[in-house]
Amino acid sequence: MSIAPPETITVDLTRVWCDGASDIRGGANFRPAALGHPKIYLEIDEHGYVDCGYCDRRFVLRGGPADGADQATLPDISEGGDPGHR
Repeated sequence: MSIAPPETITVDLTRVWCDGASDIRGGANFRPAALGHPKIYLEIDEHGYVDCGYCDRRFVLRGGPADGADQATLPDISEGGDPGHR
């Protein structure tokens, strides 16, 4: 059974960063998250997406091969990972 990533963010650049706390949305009482993970930089490759190795947040390149795809059907790709080799 495939499970979609917990959060998917569509981006316009192939180089992104994640700290596990930024861009967490809330209602009228929104407060920035106090917890997260170390800030890491990720590079989106020819697959059109990359997953954060800490929090599993997925970054999808707008207009790339993964944009509009069912995210639950795509394998996890951490920085430098190859989905063809498990």
